[in-house]
Amino acid sequence: MQTVRRRLKIFLAIFLVVITAGTVGFMVLEDLSFFEAFYYNIVTMSTVGYGDIHPTKQASRIFAILLIVVGVGTFLGVIANITEMILLRRETQSRMRKVNMLLGVFFSEVGCKLLSLFSGYDQAIDEIREDLLVRPDWTEDRFSVAQKIVKKHNLRIDMRLIDLETLLAFLNIKRGFLVSLLENSVLIEQEEFGEALLALFHLTDELSCRDGMNNLPDSDRNHLAGDMNRAYKKLVEQWLVYMSHLKNQYPYLFSLAVRKNPFDPEASPIVLQ
Repeated sequence: MQTVRRRLKIFLAIFLVVITAGTVGFMVLEDLSFFEAFYYNIVTMSTVGYGDIHPTKQASRIFAILLIVVGVGTFLGVIANITEMILLRRETQSRMRKVNMLLGVFFSEVGCKLLSLFSGYDQAIDEIREDLLVRPDWTEDRFSVAQKIVKKHNLRIDMRLIDLETLLAFLNIKRGFLVSLLENSVLIEQEEFGEALLALFHLTDELSCRDGMNNLPDSDRNHLAGDMNRAYKKLVEQWLVYMSHLKNQYPYLFSLAVRKNPFDPEASPIVLQ
């Protein structure tokens, strides 16, 4: 999209230069007023043919030929790039709808459960909990603020409390589902979410490599804490992106997601008001 937008700016700049040069050229060559020269120029570039006016001098005819060649080519370039940009925007919108549908399935099947589990053992969650309690009246700016706060914040899971065996069992049960997401070309194009999935797979592999979780030394638990906090943080960031999308596109899904907020200890799907 950026490449197309850059090309369009170049063609538009050339097109404006051609129009200016053509208008000035006809003013000089045909001794016309600005408006007449501009009209003359547009008629020439559009190749609709001369009806009421036509070049009267040899130099004007040569100039008109140059304008037709350069002007038509530039105009077609502008039209082609505008069309390509419209098609790319529609394609991007269609792809993003599919991406967010898959994100919804992910958070429903895996993401929200993991966020609820991780946040329950997060020693620092109270420092940012208020910024994760998404409300129905949140705006795009409020979501942006929450995303910036999460990016700067260090999430810290207490490894002494979390049940690693239960976590590993859950991840193994969902492994097939997560693999299917990695195989989806539409979803994996989202770099940030792809990194979140890879972080989850790495955590799963780390846990799977150990024969038992009960007698791990502190050094190994600290290593696992780093892997877990990495996956946890990326999931929180993607959850906020997903909630922002629901707010804008699917209010009824957003309403349920707010009521099931994994960071709210009192969350309940029951509508009380």
